[in-house]
Amino acid sequence: MTVLDAYKSLETRFRRWSALREAAGMLTWDMAAVMPEGGHGARAEQLAALDVVSHEMLTAPETGELLAAAQESNRLDVWQIANLAEMQRLYVHATALDSDLVEALTKACTTCEGIWRKARPAADFAQVKPYLQEVLSLTRQAAAAKAERLGCSPYEALMDQYEPGAKVAAIDAIFADYAAFLPDFLAEVLAHQAQQQAPVEPRGPFAIDKQKELGQRIMGTMGFDFTHGRLDTSLHPFCGGTPDDVRITTRYDESQFVYALMGIIHETGHALYERQLPADWRLQPVGQARGMTMHESQSLLMEMQACRSEAFCGYLAPLLMDAFPGNEAAFAPDNLRRLYTRVKPGFIRVDADEVTYPAHVILRYRLEQALIAGELSLDDLPGAWNDGFKALLGLDVPSDCEGCLQDIHWYDGAFGYFPCYSLGAMTAAQIFAAAVAARPEIPAAIGRGDFAPLRNWLATNVHGLGSSLSTPEIVTRATGRPLDIAVFKNHLRQRYLAG
Repeated sequence: MTVLDAYKSLETRFRRWSALREAAGMLTWDMAAVMPEGGHGARAEQLAALDVVSHEMLTAPETGELLAAAQESNRLDVWQIANLAEMQRLYVHATALDSDLVEALTKACTTCEGIWRKARPAADFAQVKPYLQEVLSLTRQAAAAKAERLGCSPYEALMDQYEPGAKVAAIDAIFADYAAFLPDFLAEVLAHQAQQQAPVEPRGPFAIDKQKELGQRIMGTMGFDFTHGRLDTSLHPFCGGTPDDVRITTRYDESQFVYALMGIIHETGHALYERQLPADWRLQPVGQARGMTMHESQSLLMEMQACRSEAFCGYLAPLLMDAFPGNEAAFAPDNLRRLYTRVKPGFIRVDADEVTYPAHVILRYRLEQALIAGELSLDDLPGAWNDGFKALLGLDVPSDCEGCLQDIHWYDGAFGYFPCYSLGAMTAAQIFAAAVAARPEIPAAIGRGDFAPLRNWLATNVHGLGSSLSTPEIVTRATGRPLDIAVFKNHLRQRYLAG
């Protein structure tokens, strides 16, 4: 076998592996959106079986031999070289774990998530704690094994699954900067808001069928292709599926519509990224999204940058008036802008305003580091959460439903994911500013309900690059500089203090 044949064999192997991962993703969507409660046991077995088969495909001796042979080739093009590097990264992660641990972790996470779906509305952390303990114990084992192979800390090994190359020292510096900036800035924003006329509150109820109809219309406006995706309902909004069959969900509340609508917009940002990944590299590692910082930047770019803008409020106003008549004053464009940019510290991360959102992430980042390091026990987690939240945002958490039970991530084993949210928010501000600088017509187009100029710029400068470059390389190429928290802080000052 020639070295080029070895590379081609790897492409075949990883195409099958990627298809298996997509199948697992669709089963996970089904579990969250439509599966009956009694199916959790069987689904845990199904997902574990897929994970073990996928793991064994990567860890087979032939995979290592093919990787070693392919790396001797000098005939690969730039994309093939990048693809080979991603294959090697996935191989290192996989070979750090044995199949028994992979199977046990998948079953534990699936079971724990099912219990969480009952415990959260009941605000009953004790109900889910033993299951979370199993997830945490197995995650620590996996983190330690991967850390040894990657030459980093256990927590960095977990982050590397979601944001390749992420380092605690760099994230600590960014988050410490924002944590120091937030108290005075938040006080300034709240004082500024208090001097403005209070926005008119829309009056409900807001029929769920009308909310869904409006959400689907906005999805279409943004460029969502319903022949390659769908919208459903789940306890926790998310985007899943595959680039050719994107599944997004939201949750509805008849007493208000903003959270469902912004959830739809947020998840549509994820979906657009998936749909515009390089089609020529489907089912290859290099054709996948770069990482979760970039993914979250694309959802937050749509939700926070584009769709809370003055221009979009002008487009949205008549649609809201048509969907929910009798709220003309509340749905006036300027009033909408004030509603959508209102800052008010609250308990729920996914409903948080742009200013306080990073505090929610910083809290989770600090807590999960302590959990993985064994410095914080699950017995003490609710209290540590409440104390940390009080210190960051000055609020007393009323129950664990609004506290340590509110997010699905830990309960389905996604430790190391949370930093990507705030890194994504900061990246979103920088990328959107660069897009508007390059294409000044973008804001006016958004005001007409035309997202094509923005979507096309993103396709060229972010989405279409897949994983051919690192996150820092994509950000620098798209914006002209590495991630700079000063850009995000300047955006916040302009939006929340200039009006």
